[in-house]
Amino acid sequence: MSDRELRPLPYGKQSIDDEDVAEVVRVLRSDFLTQGPEVARFEAALCEATGARYAVAVANGTAALHLACLAAGVRDGDVGVVPTITFVASGNAVRYAGGSVAFADVDPDTALVTPASIEARVSELAAKGKRPKVIVPVDMTGAIADLAAVRAIADRVGAVVIEDAAHSLGARRLLDVGGRETEVRGASCQLAHMAILSFHPVKHVTTGEGGAVTTNDEALYKELCDLRTHGITKQGLEQSDGPWYYEQRVLGFNYRITDIQCALGTSQMRKLPAFIARRREVARRYDAAFAAHASVVRPLTVAAGSDSAYHLYVVRLVARDGEDEAGVAARRKALYLALAEQKIYTQVHYIPVHRQPDFRRAGMGHEHLPGASAYYASCLSLPMFPAMTDADVDRVVESVVRAAG
Repeated sequence: MSDRELRPLPYGKQSIDDEDVAEVVRVLRSDFLTQGPEVARFEAALCEATGARYAVAVANGTAALHLACLAAGVRDGDVGVVPTITFVASGNAVRYAGGSVAFADVDPDTALVTPASIEARVSELAAKGKRPKVIVPVDMTGAIADLAAVRAIADRVGAVVIEDAAHSLGARRLLDVGGRETEVRGASCQLAHMAILSFHPVKHVTTGEGGAVTTNDEALYKELCDLRTHGITKQGLEQSDGPWYYEQRVLGFNYRITDIQCALGTSQMRKLPAFIARRREVARRYDAAFAAHASVVRPLTVAAGSDSAYHLYVVRLVARDGEDEAGVAARRKALYLALAEQKIYTQVHYIPVHRQPDFRRAGMGHEHLPGASAYYASCLSLPMFPAMTDADVDRVVESVVRAAG
């Protein structure tokens, strides 16, 4: 096959079919384009998939994080502990609510936050007479963080746990909960007080843009609903002025999602099991192929008892004898560019947030986080989406091994 005929392979891509299109068209021809019945239908589908009692669908994943921080009570002067390997929104949301961020390190082999690093941040805050208001574990690449360990730390210091589950819809992990092995689902809120989801086109299901907060706490659910819609409520109010009467009780936001988006989301949710199954098949094929080249590249380790949803498939370049991180990073860049020439479009997830100039200017970027540094220097996200064929996977493996070796 010539270069001109090569099929472009992005690192992620939505899967839209005629059923999805028909559902969107149906809503476009209905009486409600927003604030109608499709939002509740989508939220019910999310609850069924995650096991959470409540879901509040919003405009995007960042809005979900912001509202979760507000509902958790983050205000001026508060601190949130967030892993540095994540998208910037995980830290930005704490700052939107008035807080600052203390960054935790990750295990470079899994990209998941380490409980030991969270403990270190908590101890540093305690030495300053502070405690974290929220802890935000991030489920990286589709694998669930050690939420049991995170919740134990949070309970000890009185923090709220907000699981960033943007990558883990459909994932499961066995965790030790009170001495009992328990299966925990992404965004189930079995261990977190709240969890957030994202429905960007590269995620497991898409609404175009969109997000949600899940929770099992009725009071948090009601607050999230109010915050999503300007802080306005009509519930339990005297209607002496008339049935139109409402009150703005708190400063909220217009973070609503439309019925058009939710119709697409509900249709996509019906296909979630098939999407996840295919992602796992692709991952198994990658794993088997790369096992023969472990001296060159290695996939991330999936923790024991984990059943990843594989939002991403990340490999790390293996350092050569005597090679430092700068050398690995240079080879990673060369690999990225070589693959792009073959129309294989990879990505890096993520640049450590504590290195971002805006966080550094705000005094949040000076920690030495060696796990994150080692991970960032070597990581590369390969194409991973349900419409990939086995031949696509084989092409990626062949190209990676040839370019990296």
